[in-house]
Amino acid sequence: MDFVRGVATIMMITFHFMFDLNFFHIKTFNFDSIGLKIFRLSIPILFLILVGMSLTISYSRVRELPKKKRFLKYLKRGSKIFSYGMLITVSTFMFLKEGTIIFGILHLIGLSIILAYPFLGFKYLNLFLGFSIIVLTPLINGIESNSYFLLPFGIYPSTFYSLDYFPIFSWFGIVLIGIYLGNQLYPNGKRRINVFEIKHFLIDFIKTLGRNSLVIYLIHQPVIILGLILSGLPIAF
Repeated sequence: MDFVRGVATIMMITFHFMFDLNFFHIKTFNFDSIGLKIFRLSIPILFLILVGMSLTISYSRVRELPKKKRFLKYLKRGSKIFSYGMLITVSTFMFLKEGTIIFGILHLIGLSIILAYPFLGFKYLNLFLGFSIIVLTPLINGIESNSYFLLPFGIYPSTFYSLDYFPIFSWFGIVLIGIYLGNQLYPNGKRRINVFEIKHFLIDFIKTLGRNSLVIYLIHQPVIILGLILSGLPIAF
């Protein structure tokens, strides 16, 4: 899981580097091309599936705790990640003219950790609910609202624009599918399938990236932008 998360992290950095080059008018990319759309979509899908799988493993470790204490652990963890999302909201509001990230990937992950708690002990129910949420998404997205309070559900004003937007419909469905996969592949927190591990410094490096993906997510964009500025490239805001 660390290795796959590390690969997803590299994909994320690569895509955001391309996005920044395009955003600052340094190099143009066609983000409407099929290849880049698939590449872009696969990144959050990988991360959210791994979020769901990780939740099942952590749940197996706290299953013997009293329910209240168990829930408080997930509430605290989810709130912490959601607060990181709010930090990004404030940062993008301060530095961007438009496209403020109001409900991005960290907001979703933080809320998903809390919402997923009642489902962590189930298998096929999560698979059913996950696909149901995905199937219902076009109906939800077809609803318009003048309020921003329904943004987490995928309902927003026609003028809404954000650089990063991951509402519960359909993305929470991916987390639930990840929980299903976690309970299938890691029953009671133990890996069911033996994996042949190759010892190589590059693989260890990718695993390290995976274990530190949250920190990397928080700092990689400022690092990329600073690198572009220091490189002397003509950046146009």
